[in-house]
Amino acid sequence: MPRIAEIEGTPNPNAMKFVLRDPLTWGVSRSYDNAGAAQDDPLACALFDIEHVTNVFYVDHWITVTQDGGADWHELTRTVAEPIRAAPAADAQSAATVAAATTAIAGLSPENQQRLDKINVLLDEQIRPYLQGDGGDLHVLGLEGNTLRVHYQGACGTCPSSIAGTLAGIENLVKSIEPDIEVVAI
Repeated sequence: MPRIAEIEGTPNPNAMKFVLRDPLTWGVSRSYDNAGAAQDDPLACALFDIEHVTNVFYVDHWITVTQDGGADWHELTRTVAEPIRAAPAADAQSAATVAAATTAIAGLSPENQQRLDKINVLLDEQIRPYLQGDGGDLHVLGLEGNTLRVHYQGACGTCPSSIAGTLAGIENLVKSIEPDIEVVAI
């Protein structure tokens, strides 16, 4: 059972980040935009059963919960903390299994997989740590020609700055290795 070490606000006023002492997963992120998508995840289902919860995102030692803006965080935080504390801690997984599950996107040619690997290294080093620090993340959905499709997760998913400034910054950074790339958030 994870213990909550810290509760942090995020740049998104409707999202709160819970930092945990024990991991919920080992490197595998879980992101849900609604209760239907979370039906196979007991923790996410329990959180969606709480009024006002609209998004659940978690990986390793933290979880971000987003609300619809209709609840007072002081009260909602106490309610949300209960299922988080009751959740089972992560099962031991090998790093190789996790890496294989999260790196490759099906159907990419070896050349495009190599391009995507370089882009992911850049995102891992210069973008994801900042997004994760704010209770969110960025998931690459695909690379088709010169279009990189990404999806914001957690607090970043509904944050106004993610679609405007952050997306332009990501595109400019990726252009340093792929000058003709266009980054599209989905």
